[in-house]
Amino acid sequence: MQVFADTLAWMHFPQSKVIIRALIRMISSMLTANIRMRRAAKNPLLKKGIMSKQSNLIQTILETLSSVLLDKPLQIRLSLASFLAGGHLLIEDIPGVGKTTLALTMARVLGLDFARIQMTSDLLPGDVLGVSMFDPRINEFRFHPGPIFHSIVLADEINRSSPRTQSALLEAMAEKQVSADGKTYPLPENFLVIATQNPLEEHGVNPLPDSQMDRFMMSITLGYPGPEAERELLTRGGMSPDIEPVVSGIDLSDLRRLRRRVFLSQEIAEMIISLTSATRQNQEVRAGLSPRGMLALKAAAQAWAMMEQRDYVIPEDLIKIAYNVMVHRISFVSGNREYLLRRIIDETW
Repeated sequence: MQVFADTLAWMHFPQSKVIIRALIRMISSMLTANIRMRRAAKNPLLKKGIMSKQSNLIQTILETLSSVLLDKPLQIRLSLASFLAGGHLLIEDIPGVGKTTLALTMARVLGLDFARIQMTSDLLPGDVLGVSMFDPRINEFRFHPGPIFHSIVLADEINRSSPRTQSALLEAMAEKQVSADGKTYPLPENFLVIATQNPLEEHGVNPLPDSQMDRFMMSITLGYPGPEAERELLTRGGMSPDIEPVVSGIDLSDLRRLRRRVFLSQEIAEMIISLTSATRQNQEVRAGLSPRGMLALKAAAQAWAMMEQRDYVIPEDLIKIAYNVMVHRISFVSGNREYLLRRIIDETW
């Protein structure tokens, strides 16, 4: 397809871009239909009614979240996709747009315990992970778990903490366990870290290195709500996350397990590989997408397909999540990161 595009451009054909777009849409539709037919013959999840039940649960979760965080349907879906995919979420935005509300509401809707860590410059790794203290009653040291042992943890303004504390937090995120005094303590099964940072801050911050940014499944921005949403906020007096859980712990485990069973065809795998290669071969990119980032594309696309009530991934699922999976992972030599990344995605797919 890219060779054909280059040939048309070389010939100075005036409608080359229009034709290429039409061909891409046609091929995408044909690929989607092909995948759908192949799955229709043998679809154990639908035959057992499992996918239908879980789809209803997902829709209930999305509707409940949307009732609190107004005018943010895409960000809510991306956040839930990150959770279903077993990854962590980075929110880069200014204060006061609902980052804490999103984290707290997700915890309450999913029925999970919640902790917020204000990441200040004097915060120590032990303040996050926990410390061992001597207990005179048993005459030995006893480990006291830190806030990282909650299911959903909000690391607020993560770039304000020291590199040492950042490393301790991100190691726990990657390994889903904490090691202290020669012992290993597992973190909760449905563990999720939502980290925030203010992109406008320049003083007193320690930016996360690329190797640590790669630990996050997705990066999103919330932005300002629309006029209608702001009118409703003024009417009801703010974003109150006073809601009840809508799913059980068993339901959440089932959702994450079913996400891994969502079918990924060879054609979709080739799309992921082609995009990964495009980032590595582009001269404007410092370092291309890592294997971890490639696997994140797969997991996030599977989660998005589940939210669309399908047990198979189609090209549109990849297109929906690709930017948010990659934007914090790819750094460019110069230029606008958002524009250059979107250009790579558009030119590849």
